Amino acid sequence: MSQQANILVVEDDPDLQESIRFNLERQGHEVMVASDGQAALDVATRKKPDLVLLDLMLPKVSGRDVTVALKKNPATRSIPVIMLTAMSAENDIVLGLQIGADDYVTKPFSMDVLLARVAAVLRRRGGVPDKESLLKAGPISVDRSRHVVEVDGSPIAITLTEFRLLEALITAKGRVLSRDQLMSLAMGPDVAVTDRTIDVHITSLRRKLGDHRELVETVRGVGYRFADIWQGAVTEA
Repeated sequence: MSQQANILVVEDDPDLQESIRFNLERQGHEVMVASDGQAALDVATRKKPDLVLLDLMLPKVSGRDVTVALKKNPATRSIPVIMLTAMSAENDIVLGLQIGADDYVTKPFSMDVLLARVAAVLRRRGGVPDKESLLKAGPISVDRSRHVVEVDGSPIAITLTEFRLLEALITAKGRVLSRDQLMSLAMGPDVAVTDRTIDVHITSLRRKLGDHRELVETVRGVGYRFADIWQGAVTEA
C-alpha cells in the first residue's frame, strides 16, 4: 500500500468523482472533493492537501487556471498536481506540464493506472530519507529536508518533479544522466512517460534558474548533466 495522504479530488462528474474517492479511500487515503475550480482553490488554500487530482474542464475556474493560481501562491506552490483530462494531444500535455503539473493522466483511464501515478507522486513528495543536508552547487542550493531551492540566495518556485530532477543532476556530479535514468530518479521507475515529458520539465527548470540556466547541459543523443565546471563545488552541508 502506498503511503497515506490527504488528497483533494477536483472533478465535476459526480460518478467519476465518487469512483476516485472510493478507490483512494480503499488505499487508506483521506479524500476531500470539489466540483468546480473556485471550490478547489478555496479547499487547497485552507486545507493544504498532500496532492491534488485536478480535472481541466471545470465550472467557474478552469483546471489550468487553478494550477497557475496554486503555483503562484507560496502557501500552495509545493502541492503536487496530477491533471485528469480527456485532452490527450501532445500540445495539451506539454502545456499542462509547463504551467506546473507534476503528472498528466488522460481520460478514460484505468483506476489501477491512476492509483499507481498517485503512489509514485506521493513517494517522490515524501522521499527524503536520511537527507537532512543542504546540497550546494555554485549559485544553487537545494534544501532536501524542506524541498526549497535557492538561486543566488533567493528562493524560486519549483514543482516537485523539477526539484527531483535538479537534485538528481547535481548529485550526479557531472555525470551524464539519460532520459530513462532521469525518469526513474525524478518520477519513479513505474511511471511511463515520454522523452518529451522530461524535456518539458528540463526546459521549465532552466527557465527558473534564470541567468544560470546553462548549468543544465544537454548531451545530444544521451541526456542531460549538470555543468562540469561546478563539479568540484558540489557539497553537502
